[in-house]
Amino acid sequence: MCGVAGIVGAGSPEDEKLVRTMNSVQRHRGPDDAGFWSSGGEARGQGVMFGHRRLSVVDLSMLGHQPTVDPGTGCAVVYNGEIYNFRALRAELTGLGHQFESDCDTEVLLRGWVEWGESVVPRLEGMFAFAVWDPRADAVFLIRDRLGIKPLYYALAEEVNGQRGLLFASEVRALLETGRVARTFDPMGLSSYLWNGFVVGPNTILEGVRLLDAGSILRVEPDGSLGSIRRYWTLPLGEGAHGREGREADAVEAVRSCLSDAVSKRLVADVPLGVFLSGGVDSSAVACLAQRASERPIRTFNVSFDESAYDESPHARAVAEAIGSEHQEVRLSEQDFVSGLPEALSALDQPTFDAVNTWFVSHAVREAGLTVALAGTGGDELFGGYSSFRDLPRARRAMRGLLLLPTGLRRRGGEAAMSLIRGDSAVPPQTRWGKLADVLASDGSLLALYQLSSGLFTDRYREALSPEFAQRGLSGIPPVVAQGLSDRLQGIPDLEGTSALELAFFLGERLLRDTDVASMSVSLEVRVPFVDHRLIEAVGRLPASRRYEPVGRKMLLRELGTSGIDPAVFDRPKAGFELPFEVWCRRQLRTAVDDVLRDPECCARVGLAAKPVSDLWQGFCDGRKGIYWSRIWALYVLMDWSRRHDISL
Repeated sequence: MCGVAGIVGAGSPEDEKLVRTMNSVQRHRGPDDAGFWSSGGEARGQGVMFGHRRLSVVDLSMLGHQPTVDPGTGCAVVYNGEIYNFRALRAELTGLGHQFESDCDTEVLLRGWVEWGESVVPRLEGMFAFAVWDPRADAVFLIRDRLGIKPLYYALAEEVNGQRGLLFASEVRALLETGRVARTFDPMGLSSYLWNGFVVGPNTILEGVRLLDAGSILRVEPDGSLGSIRRYWTLPLGEGAHGREGREADAVEAVRSCLSDAVSKRLVADVPLGVFLSGGVDSSAVACLAQRASERPIRTFNVSFDESAYDESPHARAVAEAIGSEHQEVRLSEQDFVSGLPEALSALDQPTFDAVNTWFVSHAVREAGLTVALAGTGGDELFGGYSSFRDLPRARRAMRGLLLLPTGLRRRGGEAAMSLIRGDSAVPPQTRWGKLADVLASDGSLLALYQLSSGLFTDRYREALSPEFAQRGLSGIPPVVAQGLSDRLQGIPDLEGTSALELAFFLGERLLRDTDVASMSVSLEVRVPFVDHRLIEAVGRLPASRRYEPVGRKMLLRELGTSGIDPAVFDRPKAGFELPFEVWCRRQLRTAVDDVLRDPECCARVGLAAKPVSDLWQGFCDGRKGIYWSRIWALYVLMDWSRRHDISL
């Protein structure tokens, strides 16, 4: 796992400094080695320069040094990720006459590109973001894995001496520190953050910086101009199996095989490896399958708290005892949180209201000596573990009859009902149940209901917080993304559509990116077996009754992944991993948060109206119903990030 950087269209003596600057900024992603390579075409303004930071995981020797160049063709690659089927590809390439010096997947990737060109990409199983200079095509290709586990950002550099060029890197901050990217918020990105608490790609929080779409290949011409972009993989929809029992049995068996294979392939490492274990179904399934595939006890880790309402360590301990893992509990106290928070906030690549959780877990596991950790991320999205799988289909059914009424009448009815709950509060409830008027005024589509239910604020309060964005008609999803999803969801059953939305947004735009930036900031590689494209395709072929029912229970995943563990361990209310934020911040961080949220200048920098922000904070401090800490924290993180990086509208 690594950090990549580069410039296409280099023509200035300063360009090498830009790449080395990006490399330096991303040192945390790869503390073990650094590399630089240049194509030598700078005199024509068509030079290509690659930079690399290495976190050694497989083949720790210097044979894994990057960037890597093929002497026969001149193809060069700079790569971040893990290709789990690299040994099978290596055997195939050896049969075609290729010779290998290392045991690294990087060399296999390069030889595969030399042999098959772009056609190698669909053959890759794993998580990856890489750039290839191919002189045979006279172009650079930027490629990202199917689900977007690894990020890749790019931007046209601001012009210097008539030269522009295209910059790319694993992190937004690396591009920012070149001085060739404007320190200006992207209006769409900022609006998206205020809706979701994270930025939906391809926009980023910075104007002019873009995130390469998952499952895409972008061609860049040697002068740095953008060429074609194509998708080589999209999430399969509408392929659920139907009919005879035999077909269902075959589909389940395929999922079982893919699940075991996905976990076992992610156990390959030449460094210490363990499993995040919360004691929930998802992480327990990963730990159980990992132990089955291992010849010796695996290492499992759990973060525990003094606050019993948030502490799931007894459940994790029970799972560890059942599977026989070497288990370690890491205590995270309130003082640990307060002292570590500045470093956690400084690790954020873009503002996001949830990555701090993952940073503390990653930091604790890294301190315990691990370099690689497996996580259960993605299980809820695949098997229907969230409440959205119950709530959205219900809301869809309820809206069908109401859509016969005029939109204005529906909204007024919802607002009248909510006024009874709101009372005399300056801020109405900012919760799912507080969005009744918004839901009733919507078009009743699955995408609209999903966005309304998962958004941070009601429509009216978001408009008050950011009136400028409201006037522009900006929302939580870039229009082209929203239209593409709407088209693909046509005719898809609600449960499958909900899974697709959770995979696209909550997983793809939030969890995976948060996990990448938080874990890599402490030089920890996190592997996610449930986010395996072969597994996702196999699960998509299951009939809905087998995949989801009873909704919220993930019974199929329990059956396939947790045999041997007492089922009673999982028979408790679902709880995602949360830090006791509200408890700790009310006690020790209240003054710091108050200083930011009551500062009109901080609000203005990010396009917020000062009074609604202050009212929201006061309502939280007063314990008003329906004003959760997550809303406060999202605004605080945004303003803190803006000040740290000197970004404004």
